[in-house]
Amino acid sequence: MKIVLRIAKVVGMALAAALVLVILFLTVGRTKAMQPEWGVNFSEKLIGDLGLSPREVYAAILDDLGAKRVKLATYWDILEPTDNNFDFNNLDEQFAQAEKHNAEIILVVGMKTPRWPECHLPEWAKNLNQSQQQEQILEYLRAVVSRYKGSPALYMWQVENEPLFDFGECPWLDISFLRKEVALVKEIDSAHPVLISDTGEYSFWIQAARIGDVVGTTLYRKVWFKQAQMYFAYFLPAISYKRRADLIRTLFGKEVIDVELQAEPWGPRLYYDLSLEEQAKTMNLEQFRKNVDFARHTGLKQHYFWGAEWWYWLKVKHNDPSFWDEAKKIFAGS
Repeated sequence: MKIVLRIAKVVGMALAAALVLVILFLTVGRTKAMQPEWGVNFSEKLIGDLGLSPREVYAAILDDLGAKRVKLATYWDILEPTDNNFDFNNLDEQFAQAEKHNAEIILVVGMKTPRWPECHLPEWAKNLNQSQQQEQILEYLRAVVSRYKGSPALYMWQVENEPLFDFGECPWLDISFLRKEVALVKEIDSAHPVLISDTGEYSFWIQAARIGDVVGTTLYRKVWFKQAQMYFAYFLPAISYKRRADLIRTLFGKEVIDVELQAEPWGPRLYYDLSLEEQAKTMNLEQFRKNVDFARHTGLKQHYFWGAEWWYWLKVKHNDPSFWDEAKKIFAGS
């Protein structure tokens, strides 16, 4: 019994020491501010929910905002509304406009892509079993990748959105299938890298780095924490992102970029169902500037703002151009 207790004590001390080392690794130190490359996320589906025109907002992002990097979400239910019948009209136009403006696109493909409910299955696929859904997803990927692999605007593919993180209304999570998706994309298009995204708050990104050519992280600072029914500010300092990115670079020789930099509210409901006062609890102009400064200190070379649609919605629906104008200064390099 004494031997067991001694072993348990040694193990407990080792775990405590390991925890201390992890905390020091993530919190001690500070990086110098740098000037990264900025991009934006774009969701046609969200813009429709906001009562705006996707074409109008996309044009404003390229023409007025001056963004040269766009992470563009595709939606299975929009692109393949009925089995084996594809509608690429809007996506074709978005690529054509990006090419015209010499902008670069990260194209997000798969069942789970940005914006709630995360997994966007067409109605005809919802009653299929998992194996049948996966067969259909591979055929869907084949059609999308084959169509856009030759575009000069294509920068890289993102296969699924945070596929290792159990979040959203999704029928299943299958890492072995994710590997099949990545293999298919690379088989069809070996010229462009594949990005796998993962949470920036709860992961060291090891598994994402094993699967993808590039790792994408999220970066949120103040959110509604559903489990505790309260607003919560993440405490991880900027150095924690640099240290984890350095670890990924050392272990795998792969880069980490920020594909979701919080620049919109995160409340107990979707923000267009919240009052402006409630939205301001997690995103106001001061918080926006703090998030930008935080991003500059992470050491990551690219950041894609999560919130350009909201900036435009505030500007045209609520006569508040402050976020849009602030972002224009960032993209202008001032």
